[in-house]
Amino acid sequence: MADESTQPQQAAVVLLSGGLDSATCLAIAKQRGYRCHALSFDYGQRSRIEVELAAKQARAQGAAEHRVLPLPLGEFGGSSLTDPGIEVPEAAADTNTDSDANTGQIPSTYVPARNTVFLAHALAWAEVLGAGAIFIGVNALDYSGYPDCRPEYIDAFQSLMNLATRAGVEGGGIALEAPLLHLRKAEIIRLGTSLGVNYADTVSCYQADTRARACGRCDSCHLRRQGFATAGIADPTVYQ
Repeated sequence: MADESTQPQQAAVVLLSGGLDSATCLAIAKQRGYRCHALSFDYGQRSRIEVELAAKQARAQGAAEHRVLPLPLGEFGGSSLTDPGIEVPEAAADTNTDSDANTGQIPSTYVPARNTVFLAHALAWAEVLGAGAIFIGVNALDYSGYPDCRPEYIDAFQSLMNLATRAGVEGGGIALEAPLLHLRKAEIIRLGTSLGVNYADTVSCYQADTRARACGRCDSCHLRRQGFATAGIADPTVYQ
């Protein structure tokens, strides 16, 4: 009988944006024993430096493979992250993010159907790999009000995966893992730090420059700065 330690690891596809949350997701997937195949997208986002940082995280965390797919969502526009004609909103310095996240108002930084399109590509790759899971770093607490970051969305996409794939029909199935879904930003940072994530090589800013310097004014920068402060961990972010 073969030693269990010599058995091949089960594959997982990890959506890797270059941000804080997805870097933590990659570390969690690795800790759970998966062979991680990281997937990033160049979708016309303002902060293209995040793709470079995603590659750096994939290397640092020992991903088995990292692919970057061109996906021109920016051609549709409709979001301040992909349309230079729409300004990125700034967060007030005294914003109470915990309550603002649940106002029901969807900000201009929402990219229409982004997570659905990303997950569809991840699902295709997962089927080819025979992967057991797809990891996505969505968060339903400290987030900006995006409809595709809610628990209901994750449950619905899992149902789709079960119905629309060979693995689902034949009984094996692919699990959609969203391990950060119910964590505060500070909890995510503490968890990632315990797993050895180097957050200096991540960017959360909606409009970071080519040197990965964050604006310090957008909602995402506010969430990140507040998260490190609450976690009691030094913020490695370089601000403009």
